[in-house]
Amino acid sequence: MRPTLTRRDFCTAFAAASAIPAAAARQPLNVLLIMADDMNWDSPGAFGGKVPGLTPNIDKLAASGMRFARGHVTVAVCQPSRSVLMTGRYPHRNGAEGFGPIREDVPTLQEQLHAAGYMQGILAKNVHLAPRAKFWWDTYITPEQLGQGRDPAAYYRHCTEFFQKVKAEKRPFFLMANSQDPHRPFAGSEKELQSFGKHLDYTRKIEPEQAVIPGFLPDIPNVRKEVAEYLTSVYRCDQTVGQVLRALVENGFEQNTLVMFLSDNGMSFPYSKTNCYFNSTHTPWLARWPGITKPGAVNQNEFISGIDFTPTILDAAGLAPIAGVDGRSFAPLMRGKPDSARDHVFTVFHETSGHQRYEMRCVQNAKYGYIYNGWSDGKRIFKNESQSGLTFEAMKAAGEKDPAIAERVRFFIYRTPEEFYDFASDPNALRNRIGDPALKSVIAGMRKQMLDWMKRTGDRQAAAFEKLV
Repeated sequence: MRPTLTRRDFCTAFAAASAIPAAAARQPLNVLLIMADDMNWDSPGAFGGKVPGLTPNIDKLAASGMRFARGHVTVAVCQPSRSVLMTGRYPHRNGAEGFGPIREDVPTLQEQLHAAGYMQGILAKNVHLAPRAKFWWDTYITPEQLGQGRDPAAYYRHCTEFFQKVKAEKRPFFLMANSQDPHRPFAGSEKELQSFGKHLDYTRKIEPEQAVIPGFLPDIPNVRKEVAEYLTSVYRCDQTVGQVLRALVENGFEQNTLVMFLSDNGMSFPYSKTNCYFNSTHTPWLARWPGITKPGAVNQNEFISGIDFTPTILDAAGLAPIAGVDGRSFAPLMRGKPDSARDHVFTVFHETSGHQRYEMRCVQNAKYGYIYNGWSDGKRIFKNESQSGLTFEAMKAAGEKDPAIAERVRFFIYRTPEEFYDFASDPNALRNRIGDPALKSVIAGMRKQMLDWMKRTGDRQAAAFEKLV
């Protein structure tokens, strides 16, 4: 049983852990993390989204802060992605490789902030950070209290209550506001009706003819229909973002709060979520740090990753770092300082929500991406959440007449042990160039980079990978 800290304990702990000047310590930094659920990196207008007016609130936040052009989550599925954010460790180093808890011996961001006197709250996606005792939530609002995590007005009410409590207790805060849009079931879909017994409210419907189809999917009628439903959910997510930010402003916290926005992974369609493709882990990452980030700033060159979130928040707040994390602070980037060492990113995948293991690893740089599929043997079939909707069934049906679509379906199901893409020119991973003789030396270099990283981090797949390469 953990002892309950008193107000004096909070103040003492914060003063001891803080490395910022005493004058600044009187107004410690607040943190608001807003997360979308399964939003592709290029859905918001600020990141190139082509549906007019789809994400006005996210775009406004981007205009007032910094956009990271090379932001990635570490693993493209809900619970492991969030566990990485709050520990700064790869899944095979924090224990949450799939939909299970982190190890008890792994320190969390929430433990550090709790010791420093922070009031902490979480809205929706609650069970995706476990065990609960490791996260010290003072306010714990479930999806059911938030219209299945899809009611913008409910987010406004609960954020307002949280901020008023913060003001009454005069403590710094960390609030994680999780929208459950645009996760399946999509707005207005038959799956939504089956899941919730009704269609949830939304205020703008994207029609199929308005949808912009991602380059990794074929443009066929039922794909277009489902992408439109997804985009309708994206719009509702943006409304939630707007209501959370409205509550922040109305309660007077805008000027002393670091706001970050990102998605936990890509959209729940084939070749995105629960994989290691560019569209799997690339995320629309925004940061607004009043007085630090410049309005409309864009970091074009450096990679940031989910493992970097915890060290960044502790650094920005002037608190002691956690030893043994895999990531490092990107607070210097927000201050406009370049970092040439941030020239690549490692991403992973272990397990689906159905508890099926599909080991994948990827290393990406500004041009290329190398993927290792430890599960692929030519016989085993890949199965994930994205295959449950209209899109994959439509692809299979279309493949009966279109050989190109049939090959996309076949490759998605069986894959190959190695994939290599020129993501700079082929971000949709349409041409696997693993056997291209012109790229032989580049591929060899990235294989070595991957193996070195696997050995350095204690990845259990290292031995199998070494035999392959």
